[in-house]
Amino acid sequence: MVKLNKIYTRTGDDGTTGLVDGSRARKDSARIATIGDVDEANSLIGVAALHTDGGLLARLRTIQNDLFDLGADIATPDGIEGALRIVPVQITRLETEIDEMNAALSPLTSFILPGGNALAAALHVARAATRRAERGTVAAGIGGPALAYVNRLSDWLFVAARTANRGKDVLWTPGASR
Repeated sequence: MVKLNKIYTRTGDDGTTGLVDGSRARKDSARIATIGDVDEANSLIGVAALHTDGGLLARLRTIQNDLFDLGADIATPDGIEGALRIVPVQITRLETEIDEMNAALSPLTSFILPGGNALAAALHVARAATRRAERGTVAAGIGGPALAYVNRLSDWLFVAARTANRGKDVLWTPGASR
């Protein structure tokens, strides 16, 4: 259980942040920047959740919890045994859900523009932030299940956005502005 009685600690006033093992990392390090990217993606998924209910809302809440697990993994310095919270079953769950959603969609005939309805647009914004988190995960030298999860999540968000558009994707028209 997490218990936070005091929100400010002043320990970060020196430009560092605490890691899982109690060590400190500079706030401008790749690891800490990536934690921020994951937090932003999680917040944007929260915005997307405002536009849905039922099964998709439940899936988004599960993903938000997963992203806290991911943040904990990224905040764990290399060499700490048994600290991983993202496990292969979470990746498999995303893949299963991608396959389920994708089965109901028509094949892509063009690249699509981010947008459509409010839910799809919010999912696309969350996907873009997730892709930045993925790049940061690589830059921070973090691989394994953490990297696989964030990679799969961007795919999941893309297919969820297409699903939200109910077959009315906004297609890219090459040279449309000419």
